[in-house]
Amino acid sequence: MESSQRRRLSIIASHLHPIKLTPTLENVSSSIVSQSRCNSCSDSKKQCNLETDCVFCKIVRGDAPSLKLYEDDECLCFLDNNPVSPGHCLIIPRCHFPSLVATPPSVVATMCSKVPYISKAVMKATGSDSFNLLVNNGVDAGQVIFHTHIHIIPRRARDCLWASESLKRHPLKLDQEALHLVNNIRQQLSFVDGFEDSKDHGTTLIGS
Repeated sequence: MESSQRRRLSIIASHLHPIKLTPTLENVSSSIVSQSRCNSCSDSKKQCNLETDCVFCKIVRGDAPSLKLYEDDECLCFLDNNPVSPGHCLIIPRCHFPSLVATPPSVVATMCSKVPYISKAVMKATGSDSFNLLVNNGVDAGQVIFHTHIHIIPRRARDCLWASESLKRHPLKLDQEALHLVNNIRQQLSFVDGFEDSKDHGTTLIGS
């Protein structure tokens, strides 16, 4: 039996035979916790040292407990340890990247490709019909664990999870300040490696 088939079987088995968990999750079954090594540890000793204290890398290696929902050769999904709603889960790459902007586009694409599949399952299991997809990138954006991760957060009507949802929003002013911002961002995009130069594209914000 192939390794991927064995993993799927172990996940299914964990749902058929629920395991009683202590509040500290000290007795989480190995069928739920990933036991594989973090792929990026083999890249270099320096990278491996950076990952020593990364809790998500520990989860990938099986050195820290997690309530695992899904895994494949590239990604892992598990329940957030401090959820803002029932079913709040995280999708992470097995390889260590400290932020979304440091993550290769191919890895981001792989992570995002799992969102429809996982979110549907989470919404059905939690009885919700909506969810937020969230990435905190950088300290000022609220990133606490510096291993790229995507939050899937199930939502219910009037749950009032975000204070920002009660803030009044104002229409974008189609003025010179907005045009300057657009031109500045486009100029910066031209310096981003691997990004198609779009400086010749016409703006859709302000008519010519």
